[in-house]
Amino acid sequence: MMNILLLGSGGRESALSWKMSQSPLCQKLFIAPGNAGTAAYGTNIALGINDFEAIKAFCIENQIDTLFPGSEDPLVNGIYDFFKSDDELKHITVVGPSKLGAALEGSKDFAKAFMQRHNIPTAAYATFDAGNFDEGLAYLEQHSTPIVLKADGLAAGKGVVITEDKEEAKKVFTAMIKEAQFGDAGSKVVIEQFLTGVELSVFAFTDGKHYVLLPEAKDYKRIGEGDKGLNTGGMGAISPVPFAQGEFMQKVVDQVVEPTIKGLAAEGIPYYGFVFFGLINVNGDPFVIEYNCRMGDPETEVVMPRLENDLLELIGQMKAGTLDKAVVKHKTEAACTVMLVAGGYPEAYEKGDAISGLDQVKSSIVFHAGTTTKDGAVVSNGGRVLAVTSYGNDIQDALRTSYENIASISFRNMNFRKDIGYEFK
Repeated sequence: MMNILLLGSGGRESALSWKMSQSPLCQKLFIAPGNAGTAAYGTNIALGINDFEAIKAFCIENQIDTLFPGSEDPLVNGIYDFFKSDDELKHITVVGPSKLGAALEGSKDFAKAFMQRHNIPTAAYATFDAGNFDEGLAYLEQHSTPIVLKADGLAAGKGVVITEDKEEAKKVFTAMIKEAQFGDAGSKVVIEQFLTGVELSVFAFTDGKHYVLLPEAKDYKRIGEGDKGLNTGGMGAISPVPFAQGEFMQKVVDQVVEPTIKGLAAEGIPYYGFVFFGLINVNGDPFVIEYNCRMGDPETEVVMPRLENDLLELIGQMKAGTLDKAVVKHKTEAACTVMLVAGGYPEAYEKGDAISGLDQVKSSIVFHAGTTTKDGAVVSNGGRVLAVTSYGNDIQDALRTSYENIASISFRNMNFRKDIGYEFK
């Protein structure tokens, strides 16, 4: 039996708590801080996800044996190391990598150098900072377009700029380094080759030596239909991804997943939990765009519904180092999620709008993302408010059910994309 503390408050944590609460191994589940939806699966607790001392006190008081950081922040900030170096906490299983392992997400430069060391296919790149700023400008001048510029550190998904214009690229580069556009995250900038293809997300669950693959997914980042407009945290997701099978997936395993897990082990980097591979399919070959050290959002809202295994059982196998004995089963049905977002998102938006119609939803799962309760009612509390996930015989069948149920839900200025999965009709 497990007493679990899950850190986070988004749609990802809603889906994870939904999944964990179904396990017979789940004794107590606490979500910090959680949202109006997670309260149905466990107990919401008012804790900051980066307040390690408060988290420690709560874990001791409530006999927590499994800590599950949902998002990257506490992992990049070293919560694994904090727990493992404390005599009162080191017995607790942390579902997430060490600070060094989390640098695969926390530092684009670290991730690119790691891929280079282990011959993992990725776009050609160079890294610059204030010390070699002029070299960076010269490098941009001779670079082919489009040009991709990435802030090295965490920038809440906003630290990537793609431009067709060299002068524009120089302005962006200057703003990142000289004007600290992304604060410390942009003190180093990775400039890389632009790759053309279809993106997808692949997820491994690992104990640092062995791994299993979870269902893959594809998310839709831009606010506008046809993938136009500003980038968001994600407007929807589908699973399975039709081309992620056969020879292509064998290449993903042989060229990307295996060398990554072996590379972590060879370098002595403690890594437990999820490796999220942000991939692009370039003419049938996978290239890594980015690593994340946790599950994606909104991908978790389709991956967890398609995972047949007991997630807590897999965590037990991760702790025991026996994931090589685990057999992961994926549901044959497709799962698709559509995000309902606040008007104005991803720019300025309002919170506190009452949400109606949740009780009218049939045959879809509603995962809460940015919600809270006020005077007993569910109200919006973020840019991405709800994720409506459905199963279906195929992607379009699942999406049809999600869109039918979305018609029952409303809040002021509600917005959503009507074309999720549009490439796979």
